[in-house]
Amino acid sequence: MVQHFLVKGRVQGVGFRWFVQSEAARIGLRGWVRNTDDGHVEVLAAGTPDQLEDLVLALGRGTRGSRIDNIESHPLADSEGDELQAFQIEGAW
Repeated sequence: MVQHFLVKGRVQGVGFRWFVQSEAARIGLRGWVRNTDDGHVEVLAAGTPDQLEDLVLALGRGTRGSRIDNIESHPLADSEGDELQAFQIEGAW
């Protein structure tokens, strides 16, 4: 199962991408997390329904300095996950 998330709120500059990468790796997901130009964080994750549910809970919890206003989610075709590797941060310095 492959899911795309867009996390809105105060999620940039608060260690959110590193938090997501850590949680997703712990859960055993494949995929990536990255900042968007408009101040959100985008996540693409592949795993089982239970793993993705665990990720949604983590996204909603966020980091100490974050504020989660909304999480948009939509499923993608399983083929979208064929090329995904171990969970990583995209665009990190």
